[in-house]
Amino acid sequence: MNRFVKPLQLGKLSLPSNIFYSPLAGCSDYPFRQMAARYRPGLMFCEMVKMDALIRHEPSTYHLLDYDPSMRPIGGQICGSKPKMAAPCARIIEELGFDVVDLNCGCPVDKVTKDGSGSGMLKNPELIGEVISNMVAAVSIPVTVKIRAGWDDTSINAPEITKIAEAAGAKAISIHGRTRQQKYTGKANWDHIRKCKEAASSIYVIGNGDVFDPEAAHDLFTQSGCDGILVSRGTFGKPWIVEDIRQFDRGMPLETPDVRAHLLEHMEYISAYQTDRKALLDMRRVGCWYLRSGQGTKKLRESLNHAKDIQEVKTLILDYDWTNTTFNRNAPDC
Repeated sequence: MNRFVKPLQLGKLSLPSNIFYSPLAGCSDYPFRQMAARYRPGLMFCEMVKMDALIRHEPSTYHLLDYDPSMRPIGGQICGSKPKMAAPCARIIEELGFDVVDLNCGCPVDKVTKDGSGSGMLKNPELIGEVISNMVAAVSIPVTVKIRAGWDDTSINAPEITKIAEAAGAKAISIHGRTRQQKYTGKANWDHIRKCKEAASSIYVIGNGDVFDPEAAHDLFTQSGCDGILVSRGTFGKPWIVEDIRQFDRGMPLETPDVRAHLLEHMEYISAYQTDRKALLDMRRVGCWYLRSGQGTKKLRESLNHAKDIQEVKTLILDYDWTNTTFNRNAPDC
């Protein structure tokens, strides 16, 4: 019997589970989501897109929103701080067929926050509420929001924003347990997520930060009381992590994944979707993801980084001696 992993009703949308995969700029692309879809996370997202670019109908932005029916339930995430753009952008996401539209108030990078977008919005909670209200009024699909604990340690305001988002009509709020100032350094403080859960009345609180294995997911549920989990970097090279979390929650043994087979399959998806040059560059990143926790994979990682074309990448993977390679499930970074 499951303790924490269960279906979730997001407005009129029934989700198969409360374990979600994050929108990750430059990472959660179409091939990534093809791999993830095999394991049916409760919800997955395309990469974040900017409101301004959506309004301008930039082809590269719409390309980021490519998806396949196998990826459902699927969400589109928009980023921007202009309330007047919120409604038309939310409608675009809905018209493209997405199941959920999410507002990004968590991205910490300077080029996003400099105009007050992303985690820059944490400095203006009322603006977050205004943008969400405009989105909710414009669409019939669920509106959600992703935030961080606060701008820095002196301005922790996630519980306040949770209440504002709930009043504005958002169905769920994902809280990353770090501040914007931390970016991805240090540890995520799950107490901030717990306080958001305590502040919430009807909005679902989704915990996020430092879930790299099923044990961490269990601990996050236990410590914060959150309604669901949004897995971010923990999905890198582990498209199966949602299944690990399900199995662990049931008290069942975890299966050992065939990393070689997954890496080859991911490469095929990339090759079918990208140009040869882009596929080669992507495989250097993706190869690092899958091999980062491997004992005895250093030589292969180095070889992939020096490969001249995608066929050489495939040959290197096929010809590599995997017999003495072991993997540590809990290695978080490349």
